[in-house]
Amino acid sequence: MTIWFHAYPMTMGDGNSIGVPRVERLVVQNYRALKHLDLKLQPITFFLGPNGSGKSTIFDVFAFLSECFTVGLRKAWEKRNRFKELRTRDQNGPIIIELKYRENRTNSFNPLITYHLAINENDKGPYVEEEFLSWKRGSYGKPFKFLEFKKGEGSVVTGEQPDETDERRPEPLSSSDTIAVNTLGQLKNHPRVSALRSFITDWHLSYLSADAARGKPESGAQEHLSTSGDNLPNVIQYLKEQHIEIYNEIMTALSKRVPKLEKIDAEILPDGRLMLQIKDAPFRSPVLAKYASDGTIKMLAYMTLMGDPNPPQLVGIEEPENFIHPSLLTDLAEEFRKASQRTQLLVTSHSPFIVNEARPDEVYVLYRDASGFTQAKRASDMENVLDLIDSGGKLGDLWMERFFEVGYPSDGISRK
Repeated sequence: MTIWFHAYPMTMGDGNSIGVPRVERLVVQNYRALKHLDLKLQPITFFLGPNGSGKSTIFDVFAFLSECFTVGLRKAWEKRNRFKELRTRDQNGPIIIELKYRENRTNSFNPLITYHLAINENDKGPYVEEEFLSWKRGSYGKPFKFLEFKKGEGSVVTGEQPDETDERRPEPLSSSDTIAVNTLGQLKNHPRVSALRSFITDWHLSYLSADAARGKPESGAQEHLSTSGDNLPNVIQYLKEQHIEIYNEIMTALSKRVPKLEKIDAEILPDGRLMLQIKDAPFRSPVLAKYASDGTIKMLAYMTLMGDPNPPQLVGIEEPENFIHPSLLTDLAEEFRKASQRTQLLVTSHSPFIVNEARPDEVYVLYRDASGFTQAKRASDMENVLDLIDSGGKLGDLWMERFFEVGYPSDGISRK
């Protein structure tokens, strides 16, 4: 599997970096329908396309890499039915993942870093065929690999700014399925490796379920929303106790979007569990969250995720428009836009209302080519799209009116 990430710096109004890592480019090879996909990512990137075009597969690439770091390569491999399902059909060779990203530290040293990971398998299971980290210290010259490993054997150059003149130390790993960045990134003397490990393990791929968010977890404040949203009451409790201003902002915004809603609270039950309760006007008594609409629960969860005081460094959200009234999707897209100043977002969608709020260079349209493999084309690279935007057109409307060159459900549908 090959994945390349390149990251864009996040800036304040004066253009200064504020220290949020950004993936600038993602290239994937041999991962399911992604035989070879090369994507340039923005602080917020939207993915469109018909069912089966590969949107969820792109998300799973991020999820797979994150799981390789959190639970291990072998478990992530087993979970996906090994290379029988992971590797692109009728293809040989490794799955490759290569990231190009910037750490966006607050000092002036902010080079583009490349992380390359090639995974293969044999009769004993998966193994790391090749792994390296490299950068160029200046505008010219050959990239310097300060971490290089193959099948559990390799070396690393330590220090804040590893250079060719620095000492390279061999660091044998325990097995060939061990990811070097994940292991060495836990050591203080490898700060660049540690920064990448922290970045990847902090990713949040949302598979939000309204039913899960209605649950009654054990009481106790929790800082971050889980991928399923099943700890939403705990996060609400945390915001009320530690960040009341954010809680109040969420409630104020939500009350403007959901008729008659006044507030949502997390109440501790006699058995020690938490339960969401919803207060709506003109009634005095709140109702249980299980009687609230899916749209209300999902809107609350997304706003809670976007309002996280210390958000994940990369967030993926699939089809946020599900169960939410179309008139609220513009507001939701605006919440995503604001959050992208503090975290990088990947959003899949079938909603023109959300896409209307995107820029052409932020939108990729996915489609299957004649060989069945996923391809991607940016809206900004399509014929006439930029001219139509300059003339007052909105991106989502152009998409629905079939001005895009690719990405429609039926074969033979042509653009106007």
